[in-house]
Amino acid sequence: MTPTTQPEVWLRGPLPGLLPSLQPLAQALLQAREEVETALAAFPDALLPARPAGVASVGFHLRHLSGVLDRMQTYARQEPLSAAQFAYLAAEKEGLTPPETTAALVRRFSQTVEQMLGTLRATPEATLPEFRPVGRQALPSTVIGLLVHATEHTTRHTGQLLVTARLVQALAQGELLLPTT
Repeated sequence: MTPTTQPEVWLRGPLPGLLPSLQPLAQALLQAREEVETALAAFPDALLPARPAGVASVGFHLRHLSGVLDRMQTYARQEPLSAAQFAYLAAEKEGLTPPETTAALVRRFSQTVEQMLGTLRATPEATLPEFRPVGRQALPSTVIGLLVHATEHTTRHTGQLLVTARLVQALAQGELLLPTT
């Protein structure tokens, strides 16, 4: 570890105002946010829709990260999705109103993580095992199930986003090195 870097979030100690059982979720969300902000600080807006080998684009991942966190919080509160949430869901794949910017999408993700941290802080321990219906089919879950899913989904898509962003930038700069046989 160099003097200018910090350990990963989970190694920085407990976060204030969170139940011990929810600490790992908050730490994982903060780690994802830091990694996204760092990796995309200079990511070109023009590369947001790029889909090398047909994988999901960086723009999709950024929109989806925010959308899923928002929807899981709604379900955890046992509320139906709003018309605005359905519209956002429909636009996740193709994008919202052009022109989208990397900075705006990263900022939205950061804000949604902050909202999720507020949800984690406000969640009473007694409610964690409570039933919560998910989606139009009212599939069974619990408050803790939704919170854990939101977090693991975020970390999974963050990993995909980070790899895609590096690949897209390497391709755009002609730096992709293929193995020789």
